[in-house]
Amino acid sequence: MTEDVQKHSVHTLVFRSLKRTHDMFVSDQAKYIALDEQSHKLKMAVKLKADYDAVLHMPVLKEVKERVSQSAGNSQLQLAYTQPVSDDPEYVITGTHAYPSGPGVALSADTKIHRNPSEAAVHSMALALPASQASQDGSRTAASVADIHRHAGAAERSQPPSTALAVTEIGIGGGGIGGGSRTSALMRRAPTMPKPQWHPPWKLFRVISGHLGWVRSIAVEPGNQWFVTGSADRTIKIWDLASGKLKLSLTGHISTVRGVAVSSRSPYLFSCGEDKQVKCWDLEYNKVIRHYHGHLSAVYGLDLHPTIDVLVTCSRDATARVWDIRSKANAHTLTGHTNTVATVRCQAAEPQVITGSHDSTIRLWDLIAGKTRATLTNHKKSVRSVVLHPRQYTFASGSADNIKQWMFPDGKFIQNLSGHNAIINTLAVNSDGVLVSGADNGTIHMWDWRTGYNFQRIHAAVQPGSLDSESGIFACVFDNSESRLITAEADKTIKVYKEDDGATEESHPVNWKPEILKRKRF
Repeated sequence: MTEDVQKHSVHTLVFRSLKRTHDMFVSDQAKYIALDEQSHKLKMAVKLKADYDAVLHMPVLKEVKERVSQSAGNSQLQLAYTQPVSDDPEYVITGTHAYPSGPGVALSADTKIHRNPSEAAVHSMALALPASQASQDGSRTAASVADIHRHAGAAERSQPPSTALAVTEIGIGGGGIGGGSRTSALMRRAPTMPKPQWHPPWKLFRVISGHLGWVRSIAVEPGNQWFVTGSADRTIKIWDLASGKLKLSLTGHISTVRGVAVSSRSPYLFSCGEDKQVKCWDLEYNKVIRHYHGHLSAVYGLDLHPTIDVLVTCSRDATARVWDIRSKANAHTLTGHTNTVATVRCQAAEPQVITGSHDSTIRLWDLIAGKTRATLTNHKKSVRSVVLHPRQYTFASGSADNIKQWMFPDGKFIQNLSGHNAIINTLAVNSDGVLVSGADNGTIHMWDWRTGYNFQRIHAAVQPGSLDSESGIFACVFDNSESRLITAEADKTIKVYKEDDGATEESHPVNWKPEILKRKRF
C-alpha cells in the first residue's frame, strides 16, 4: 500500500519557506552594527533643532553651575559665584518653588528670575544667618563671604521668597541674632474651616393626614398655591398649601406612586410608580391623557427638563429613559448603570441629566448624544437622592456613607458632609444655603451648604397609632417661597416645617469651634 501524499496549497508552502529562511538567518540580523559617530551627531543636532528650538536659549540652572564650579576646584569657587560666566549677568530661572530640580522650566507669568546675591547683599545676609554661625565675640560674622554665597540659596529653597525676605528684614532690624522674632515670622497660620453662616432653626408647623399608605413622593406647583403627593395607597392627592386641606384625589395607578412632578410650561402633572407606568395628567380635566410605555420594571423617579419638552424617568431595570412629552416617543434610553437607578435630575446647562443608582455611582449624561459624560464612583453605598443647588453650579448626592457635594460640569468633588449615619432617601436645598437630608430612621438633618456644618437635627414624633419604626422620611421639598419645608413620611402623614421667627443668634448660637481644615475624603 502506498501512502497518500498530503497536499498543501501554494500559499502554505510559500509561507513555510519564508519562516524557515527567517529562522536560518535571524542570528545574522541581530548582530550589532557599529554606530557612525558623525551621523549620530548630525541626527541629534537636527532633532534638537526640530524639537527644542524654542527653549535652547534657556539659561543654565544654578545647581548645574554649582557642580561645574566645584569640579573646577576650590580656588575658583568664589570667582564662579561673583563673576558672570558670559557677557550676560547670571540668571536663575525659578518656577512656583524656588530653584526647581528639573531642567527645562518654561518662562511664564508665574516664573521669577533671581540674580545671585551681590557683595552688599551678602554682607546684609550675614546678619540673618543661624545663631550657631554667628560670632561669639560680637563681630559681624564668623562665616567667610564664600560660605555666605553658598548659603544664599538655602533660605530660598526652604521657604518661599516672601518668607525669606521677612527673615532678612527682621534680622537686620533686630540687631543680628533675634531668634524669637525670627521664629514668630516663620510661623504659618494653619488653614481653618470658614465660620458657618447662621440659619434660624426649623420647627414643626403642621401635620397633614389623609393618605392610607406610606407617602413616597411630593412636588409643589410653580404658582405655589398647592402641592401634590403620591403614596403607597396608589392614589395621588392634591393639597392646598396655605390651609393644608385636600383639594383632589386622582386614582389610576395600580401600585405605589413613587414619583410626581408638575410642569411649569403646561397644565400637566406627571406620575410614575411600581406598576411600571408613567402617566401624564391634564389638570384641566383631571384625566390621564398620555402613557409612556417602555420600562421593564418599577419606575422609581422622574424629572422634567426646565427648558425642553422632555421627561426623564429612572427605573429598577437599571436604565433612565428620555421621553418626548407630546409624541410619547422614547428619545433616549440611558444605559450604563448596573443596578436600580433610584433618582434622576435635569438642568438647563450641560450635563443636562444626573442619575444616582444602587450600584453606588452617579452618572452625568449628555442629553444630545444620549451618552455618559462622567461617572462618579466615590460613594460606597447606594445613591438614593441627588439635589441641584438653585443658584450655584453645584449639586449634592446622598448615600448611607456620606453626603457629597460636587461641582458641574464634570463632577469635581468639593467636600463630604458626614454625620447623618442612616440610609438617606431625600435631599433638598434652598437659595439661603440650607441643605436638608431625610433618612429611613425618621431623622432630618439641616446643613450649611458652604461649610457642611450640621446646625440642626430633627426627629419628629410619629402619628398616633403608628409604630415607632414607621418614622422614615421618603421625600422632602421646599415650597417656591422657600419659607416652608414639606416632608413625606412613613407614618402616612405630610409634615410642614417653618423657620422659627423668634430665634436669634443669641438664643440659638452657632455651636462652632475653629478646627483644622477638614480633609476631603473620597
